[in-house]
Amino acid sequence: MMKKIVSIVSFAMCLLVLTACGSQNSGDGVTAAQSSEPAGSAQQSAGQSGEGSADTQPAQPDSQDGKTLVVYYSATGNTEDVANDIAEAMDADVFELEPAEPYSDADLDWRDEDSRVVYEYENPDARTVELTAATVSDWESYDTIFIGYPIWWGIAAWPIDEFIAENDFTGKTVIPFCTSSSSGLGESGELLEEAAGTGNWLEGERFPSGASTEDVQAWVESLGL
Repeated sequence: MMKKIVSIVSFAMCLLVLTACGSQNSGDGVTAAQSSEPAGSAQQSAGQSGEGSADTQPAQPDSQDGKTLVVYYSATGNTEDVANDIAEAMDADVFELEPAEPYSDADLDWRDEDSRVVYEYENPDARTVELTAATVSDWESYDTIFIGYPIWWGIAAWPIDEFIAENDFTGKTVIPFCTSSSSGLGESGELLEEAAGTGNWLEGERFPSGASTEDVQAWVESLGL
């Protein structure tokens, strides 16, 4: 009788051991065969967390983007100040447009009917202003071009025109900007785009005389370039 009791107890203990082992194997861990996630997902996750091997790391983006250039003509220094602020914000190169025959203060006096600028305004054929340089070396390396100018009689100051005519803006993003005491940007950007005939021209911005560096940099950041 005692042997029967011992046998029954031993049999019961074996059942308990087998049940425990089966419970461990079917816990909350999911095997690769059971998972609906793609087999490569685990490797991708490991690579993103820095734990994967070198051959599972995501490809690095191409960092060889084109450069940015700020081109400007400034009659009294206001446009120059904005241009320099843009260049600093964009880590860009700067190219100043200089008339071969510079404008004197008297030339720029729009209140004087005999001044050079008034004569050129009234005689469009006289608005062809030769520049000391109208082209930029390594032009093809620039993808983004900012073009700045003062507003004269509602349009871009015409010393900018030769630069527009002498350069091909194909494949480039072009952003006009201007300065004025009261006038807005008007159609100046659209007229320059029409004259250029090429390029992806974005909507420009007008800055008042004495615009702050903070305002200029805030505008540049808003472009998302």
